[in-house]
Amino acid sequence: MDTGQQEDKIGQVRVLQVLPALEVGGVEKGTVEIAKALIDNNIKSYVLSAGGGLVHELESNGSRHIELDIGKKTPLSFRHIPTIRHLIQTEKINILHLRSRMPAWVVYFAWLSLPESERPKLITTVHGPYSVNGYSAIMMRSEYIIAVSEFIYQYIVKNYPVAKTKKIITISRGVDNAIYHHNFKPTANWICPWQESLAIEKKTILTLPGRITHWKGQMDFIEVVKSLKDKKMPVLGIIAGAAHPKRNKFYQSLIDQVTAYQLQDTVQFIGQRNDMREVMAMSDVVFSLAKIPEAFGRTALEALSLGTPVVAYDHGGASEVLNKLYPKGLTPANDTKMAADTLMTILRTKPDINPQNPFTLKRMINETLAVYTSAL
Repeated sequence: MDTGQQEDKIGQVRVLQVLPALEVGGVEKGTVEIAKALIDNNIKSYVLSAGGGLVHELESNGSRHIELDIGKKTPLSFRHIPTIRHLIQTEKINILHLRSRMPAWVVYFAWLSLPESERPKLITTVHGPYSVNGYSAIMMRSEYIIAVSEFIYQYIVKNYPVAKTKKIITISRGVDNAIYHHNFKPTANWICPWQESLAIEKKTILTLPGRITHWKGQMDFIEVVKSLKDKKMPVLGIIAGAAHPKRNKFYQSLIDQVTAYQLQDTVQFIGQRNDMREVMAMSDVVFSLAKIPEAFGRTALEALSLGTPVVAYDHGGASEVLNKLYPKGLTPANDTKMAADTLMTILRTKPDINPQNPFTLKRMINETLAVYTSAL
């Protein structure tokens, strides 16, 4: 296809991305990034969700947000099928990009209710190793299936034989090199209050980013920090992330664990932050200790892109990222003693981080846009 034909095809693309909500998270962030790229390429961009903190950014970049709550696992979500069908028809949507299971079911039935000649191309992105069942199988009903890592690609082909008849494309997540790079330094106006609020002078700063939930590894992180304090190391463990109201009991159990270990002055909970780039840049080591394999190691990638070493459990997407950029930071999964030993080795030997990062936002965007144009 020549350049003119490619440009004509791009101009015809009208993309509707669908997900439960636009709060902070990897799925949400990737959705907003792709939406911005669509607008930058003069492509009509729509996002359907229940709303959230990222809606303002999405709309300020030029995309249209349609607020519908179709992420709840209830039959009531299907009442929105006529609205979605009308939206597809009136806006002449020709690419439906489904990013989550429950919304995918609702939109799929809206899609089925259209005449075949009016049905957009269906694309799904599998963002995690979902439980293997009929409910999750909706993500395999599209013609194009995007896997966010090689780990997820293997999950798809192993558990869903029907997917082998589709086009499965691995498009790893990526970071913006203009924002996450080794030369980044927070401003003095940020550093001074940060240091004062945490009293971090002459301490090794260890940070675990992530939502407060049982599988993100906060308890393991506390165990690691305790083992270092027992060795009389001057460390400060920072847990960065918020707890959903449904997770308050678990959050309290973490506080109780800190108290039982007498780590009140050694472990700090700083809640949800919008300055995690600065926090990770000022950390000596960032941790990725998910108890179960994650689809992609975005946090690990962001930290390494800033030049901050990472200790990560050797499984899932984090393993893929570190094998490319920082293999010395990998440690056996769910083994806090080895995680502490790996940290000690890193602090002592200071291994280099590979500056040639293949996980870039530009690559992710280009490959996703290529799927859209190929589908048409």
